[in-house]
Amino acid sequence: MAGRRKKHLERGRLRPVAVLLICLQLWMCCGQMAFSQENASLTITAEAAVLMEGSTGQVIYEKNPTARLRPASITKIMTLLLIFEAIEAGTIKLTDEVMVSEHAASMGGSQVYLEPFEVQTVDTMIKCISIASANDASVAMAEKLAGSEEEFVQRMNDRAKELGMENTHFVNCYGLDTDDHYSCAYDVALMSRELIMNYPEISNYSTVWMDTIIHTTRKGQSEFGLTNTNKLIKQFDGITGLKTGSTGLAKYCLSATARRDGMDLIAVVMAAPDTKTRFSEAATLLNYGFASCSIYRDETPALPSERLPVEKGLKEEVAVKPEGIFSYVCLNGVKPENITSEIAMEEKLTAPLEEGSEVGRIEYFLDGRQIGEMPIVAAEGVERAGFLDYMGKMLGRYLQIFSENSD
Repeated sequence: MAGRRKKHLERGRLRPVAVLLICLQLWMCCGQMAFSQENASLTITAEAAVLMEGSTGQVIYEKNPTARLRPASITKIMTLLLIFEAIEAGTIKLTDEVMVSEHAASMGGSQVYLEPFEVQTVDTMIKCISIASANDASVAMAEKLAGSEEEFVQRMNDRAKELGMENTHFVNCYGLDTDDHYSCAYDVALMSRELIMNYPEISNYSTVWMDTIIHTTRKGQSEFGLTNTNKLIKQFDGITGLKTGSTGLAKYCLSATARRDGMDLIAVVMAAPDTKTRFSEAATLLNYGFASCSIYRDETPALPSERLPVEKGLKEEVAVKPEGIFSYVCLNGVKPENITSEIAMEEKLTAPLEEGSEVGRIEYFLDGRQIGEMPIVAAEGVERAGFLDYMGKMLGRYLQIFSENSD
């Protein structure tokens, strides 16, 4: 890659990863504010809206992003996130059975009319939540994962804090209007990003237009039809999801996600005046993002060396690797090929060395201005060598020399 050069770093002068990330976030915030002023000509009538790029989390457009509003059923994005995290952790499987409690079956609003003691699989419950926005299925899954809806909601709030959702508080797992149940467009974008980027398989559910489930109860079997509430899945090129929501007080909400040319966008619209407006304005935001932005992604940076020497260790070298993938949103005609990088790595390391320790960094530049950094870390740990280890090494070298001379 153009612009790469190796620089020596004195040991101890590497900045901690956390500091680097904070600096990058501060820079991105400044860029976001400036860009928001430039695209203020976009006409969005919904009370709040955010357009975010998925891989970086960069906000491309915002309107009242932190205003606390009723989220309606886009609440279920967090419910789905916790479900997929549980599947990844091995806590549940798609084939596991879920028994519907009387409490879950009593939910009003949008539902698939599950009956008490009815049994469905986790896969079917996800289908009901994603396609039909089923409140009863949401509560059944909450009870399956946490034992009670109250405990599950606490986990939702805990996860929201972990994601930095500072203007969100959940009271239920489905989104019906309740006092003190609120979120904001930026927070909805954050949890949407976490779901769609880490669990892209959600699109296998959220982009299904129509499907059916089979109710099996004491009355026998009956088929129930599911129809997706997100009309964009039939209208927008590249749509990947995600979730609608509407109540009398929340008005019309939508988190729409789409992918084109390797770039993921998340458009959140909250408190739109009608259902047509929420879809048209989400589409407007997505189209604007795809037309105005491109993504630079350095997935496999070429390092000067994939191993570095280690002093005083049980191993003489350690494998190193970039930590993650660097992404940057190019705005206003900026071309990804104009981004250059410089690699700075330690020339020598001293044991003990922990896996994941920072041993260098890649700095990225656009027109001479640094736009971000990515750490280079040790891919393995190296323990410090003791006296007996040194003696063993010396003996091994002596035996090798003796064997060579004998030949």
